[in-house]
Amino acid sequence: MKLALFLPAIADRKWKLARQIGINYAVTKAAPELTGAAPPYDLDSLAAIQARFAEAGLTLHALEGDEFDMGRIKLGLPGRDEDIERYRQMLRNMGRLGIPVLCLNFMAQIGWFRTSTTAPGRGGALTSAFDYDALKDAPLTPAGVVPEVRVWENFAYFIRAVAPAAQEAGVRMALHPDDPPISPLRGISRILTSAAAYERALGLADSPAVGIAFCQANFRAMGEDVPALVRRWAKRIFFVHFRDIRGDARRFEETFHDEGPTDMPAMLKLYHEVGFAGLIRPDHAPTMEGEENLTPGYEIMGRMFAIGYMKGIMHTLKIPLE
Repeated sequence: MKLALFLPAIADRKWKLARQIGINYAVTKAAPELTGAAPPYDLDSLAAIQARFAEAGLTLHALEGDEFDMGRIKLGLPGRDEDIERYRQMLRNMGRLGIPVLCLNFMAQIGWFRTSTTAPGRGGALTSAFDYDALKDAPLTPAGVVPEVRVWENFAYFIRAVAPAAQEAGVRMALHPDDPPISPLRGISRILTSAAAYERALGLADSPAVGIAFCQANFRAMGEDVPALVRRWAKRIFFVHFRDIRGDARRFEETFHDEGPTDMPAMLKLYHEVGFAGLIRPDHAPTMEGEENLTPGYEIMGRMFAIGYMKGIMHTLKIPLE
């Protein structure tokens, strides 16, 4: 397996800390609001980001998230065909530069969402939490009510248009679950909220270039049998997000990697046993003492703890690790 960290596209102390704890692979979001540069459908812009990582001793192995405004694509609005062509160009650029994985989602209007990012965790750490009941009086988004059938139609239109470009470029598109996996949120339907929905999505794509970003805590929140899914989907898992939660889709909180209800050593052993040799990274760790919580879930100390925890397990179990 390739152990990675999600890192900002512009160098900061997290880059140096990543190298100091033995990380070789980086995942980043190269959206212009984060880089001050053109989106990655511009080859020179993406090449410059890749080169900065390389100079720091890190291999940029994946892009993750919406790399430019995907609103017209996800809501099926005029102009989506132009945006889809930009997406295809981004995939071609990734292939040309040898960046092999794109982690994408199809959460329209509202992406990763929590009702709290300051929930008290172990020892006073700050963690994120979600409570669906807290949204009962929340207003609709500017998009209004978006029914499930429309989101499915928009997803099918998009994935059928971009999957051939991904396959031609040699890029693996890893589809991330909706987080939280519950629908609707403020009137916006969400579709990737169950294993059955994933089977439908993969069937619509009908491409070896489209697989799964297996965010295991999301599948736990869905109430799915997580180990059974790993065994069933072994050949379609392109990327693993390693994290844990207490609760279910309606109400949960994130945990440190060593304190949640999931048997994490057993999960790492299982990924190895089914032959997974792709990218794996710790996800959503609590904010620890001395950190500002400016990027909830993605401050560095909790994720450094997670890396040490994962490495200790993998070394003990003799799981090959890059």
